[in-house]
Amino acid sequence: MGELFRSEEMTLAQLFLQSEAAYCCVSELGELGMVQFRDLNPDVNVFQRKFVNEVRRCEEMDRKLRFVEKEIKKANIPTVDTGENPEVPFPRDMIDLEATFEKLENELKEINTNQEALKKNFLELTELKHILRRTQQFFDEMEDPNLLEESSSLLDPNEAGRGAPLRLGFVAGVINRERIPTFERMLWRVCRGNVFLRQAEIEDPLEDPTTGDQVHKSVFIIFFQGDQLKNRVKKICEGFRASLYPCPETPQERKEMAAGVNTRIDDLQMVLNQTEDHRQRVLQAAAKTMRVWFIKVRKMKAIYHTLNLCNIDVTQKCLIAEVWCPVSDLDSIQFALRRGTERSGSTVPSILNRMQTKQTPPTYNKTNKFTSGFQNIVDAYGIGTYREINPAPYTIITFPFLFAVMFGDMGHGLLMTCAALYLVIRESRLLAQKNENEMFNMVFAGRYIILLMGVFSIYTGIIYNDCFSKSLNMFGSGWSVRPMFRNSVLQLNPAVPGVFEGPYPLGIDPIWNIATNKLTFLNSFKMKMSVILGVIHMLFGVTLSLFNHLYFKKPLNIFLGFIPEIVFMSSLFGYLVLLIFYKWTAYDAQTSKDAPSLLIAFINMFLFNYSDPTNKPLYRGQMGIQSLLVLIALACVPCMLVVKTMIVRRQYLWKKHLSLSKLHNPALLSPFNFTDFAVHQAIHTIEYCLGCISNTASYLRLWALSLAHAQLSEVLWGMVMHLGLASRSGGGFFGLSIIFSAFATLTVCILLIMEGLSAFLHALRLHWVEFQNKFYTGQGFKFVPFSFESILEGRFDE
Repeated sequence: MGELFRSEEMTLAQLFLQSEAAYCCVSELGELGMVQFRDLNPDVNVFQRKFVNEVRRCEEMDRKLRFVEKEIKKANIPTVDTGENPEVPFPRDMIDLEATFEKLENELKEINTNQEALKKNFLELTELKHILRRTQQFFDEMEDPNLLEESSSLLDPNEAGRGAPLRLGFVAGVINRERIPTFERMLWRVCRGNVFLRQAEIEDPLEDPTTGDQVHKSVFIIFFQGDQLKNRVKKICEGFRASLYPCPETPQERKEMAAGVNTRIDDLQMVLNQTEDHRQRVLQAAAKTMRVWFIKVRKMKAIYHTLNLCNIDVTQKCLIAEVWCPVSDLDSIQFALRRGTERSGSTVPSILNRMQTKQTPPTYNKTNKFTSGFQNIVDAYGIGTYREINPAPYTIITFPFLFAVMFGDMGHGLLMTCAALYLVIRESRLLAQKNENEMFNMVFAGRYIILLMGVFSIYTGIIYNDCFSKSLNMFGSGWSVRPMFRNSVLQLNPAVPGVFEGPYPLGIDPIWNIATNKLTFLNSFKMKMSVILGVIHMLFGVTLSLFNHLYFKKPLNIFLGFIPEIVFMSSLFGYLVLLIFYKWTAYDAQTSKDAPSLLIAFINMFLFNYSDPTNKPLYRGQMGIQSLLVLIALACVPCMLVVKTMIVRRQYLWKKHLSLSKLHNPALLSPFNFTDFAVHQAIHTIEYCLGCISNTASYLRLWALSLAHAQLSEVLWGMVMHLGLASRSGGGFFGLSIIFSAFATLTVCILLIMEGLSAFLHALRLHWVEFQNKFYTGQGFKFVPFSFESILEGRFDE
């Protein structure tokens, strides 16, 4: 249980793996996921390592599988996911897998090539069918006298005058429909109007054999006279990528050709159907084992990549690896190595040897599905330094509580809780669906955070007595307010005799919701509450630093770090909290008018100003106590700024003197730069002292966002829901339904999502800046174990 509050104890271990057992041992370690391998060949090029050929073979198999997967997705065939986690294939099985994937890839490529050729032939025949049918219609229309008169203009004027017969050549083809206007203009300009173009759209779209897209095309026929125009027309058709087809001149020949084309189309359609059926069967068979194949190949590739990090013994019979691993999991690692050795059939056991090192180990915090979200919040600020206090366990309580202080509303908190409960209850089914929506995955990962934020919001909503901007009168008001109404306006004043009968049992009295001085009361209450919570939170953070100093055995940091820091903050802001409680207890409704201002008193405390006639002392001896507290706080500054720096310098000089006197090598001492240390300590001291003031003020965001959320909720009720409830007409129910829908939508979008996100970010800032900087350095690096689970999750989440 103690490791929950501090990162796991790590050790550097050396593994001696027999060559024939290394593959299986690394495989078992990957299934366990508890060791992080170090690269023992940092200066060796990646292409010069021992297992580079095996890695390339795995990459080639992965490429072939991605090709097959792409074809499966293109065919809209679902990939079967049985949740099976197959064992890693043995190295000798790689040849069989390569042969299987090679055969599958070649078969699919051959099918695709044949299918594309068949589709191209089918497209040409289909276009020719449309051309034959349309050209017959064109020739029938040419018998119209008006069209004959128009086409006679293509004749040479001299020949036309002599009554020579009209003989026109023609070409027919198909072109993309969107190119027709440009095509027509180009023909007119190049041929100077000496051609006659007729075109008609093909109603049904045609499939492009290369891309598979649906393309709209049109049939055209161009009449011209002479070889010169014929060459121009063909060049223009070629430039516009129009497909030209031979078209007989006589109706009988066109009819016979059309019959032959239809027969060939029917035969080709049958072959295409059979080819597509065969392709579907191949892809469906592959889809059943696609995920298993991917897992096997990815695991093999990961193993060989890890083996490339190891050193090879000079005898070529042993691989040496260095790993970081948790001390608590050493037995599990030993058992995994024994299991890997047995799988390989080797008779020589693998050896794990713990090493002594001065290198800083990686930071590893064990988490589960509940604590992982809170640990991610902490890690987003910075990975903890090795073995320092982990803020995540405390964040489990403080984060949702501070969020709820800003978001407090029973109704909104209940909606948030219900939404989070849905995600928690159905988490297994939602995980199996593998939703690819990034926003949903982010919310789903923080479902337990949202659940606690909702529960705490219900609690603070009860304290505020706020439910969708309305108060609940559960216990009866403690005020008798009838004498205080003036023109339907209520201003609560506890100084009026006989109106205040006693405190409300839980939370704020509901009568405040209709009082005109409601904001004045809530401002005072929530502002003081924010200061109290902020100072307690920061003092708790400073207290946690003590446990770091004790664990790392740094007594100097305790006496000249922790003690001055806690005394400085307690003398000033801890005293302010005590003044708040003292004022609440020392003054009642009758004497509250004479109560001095805490803000002015606190400012005068720093100025040593005790002759202010507008702000009388709160208690006897206030001047002496406050002066003493300010002097104590000021005395803490040189302790942190100067004394600690001088003592550390003296300790270094003393160690150096001892090393010289005992003939030790002074170079073995850790280097000490007095200037750097003094500047660092000065920055830390100034930042802490000024931060105590700015951080305390920063907690006033609890007050500001709480009031903003309450006021926004009240405005939304008054401007939307109140309109529907005020209706007295016959269609009021119908109108109320519409207005309630708008109210619910705005509540979810604005008050739950936008306001919730705002309160979340402010709570995040309070933990990162105001709380964690008191004890948490976050300068470590994360423990990234070799784990098949994380590798496969990265593959299938892409």
